Amino acid sequence: MHDNQPRTITPDDLPKVITRYLTAHRAHDTATAVTTFTDDATVIDDGNTYQGRAAIEQWLDRSATEFTYTIHLTNAQQTNTAHYTATHHLEGNFPGGTIDLRYRFTLRDNLIEHLAIEP
Repeated sequence: MHDNQPRTITPDDLPKVITRYLTAHRAHDTATAVTTFTDDATVIDDGNTYQGRAAIEQWLDRSATEFTYTIHLTNAQQTNTAHYTATHHLEGNFPGGTIDLRYRFTLRDNLIEHLAIEP
């Protein structure tokens, strides 16, 4: 596999740490979700950057209550052993009502080092 060419994988082939994060995030289980990140992890969401577990925990708490929505995993890709993308379809009471978001993960030491969420 070339380092810059993503290939489609099944959701079951996503690393366990990503699956654990996605499951916890869907369940609004902030305590579990935050344990999937490195201490110095970075999350970029909606134009904002959250650095470190404490900031990520606050972001998770806020995002769990800001809107009501359903989320469905529609695609998974692997670029290399550290880079994965999980595409989700969301429907809810946020502006626009529906959106497809790509969750781009970078892993380090079996934890999430970087997560960028973007359309």
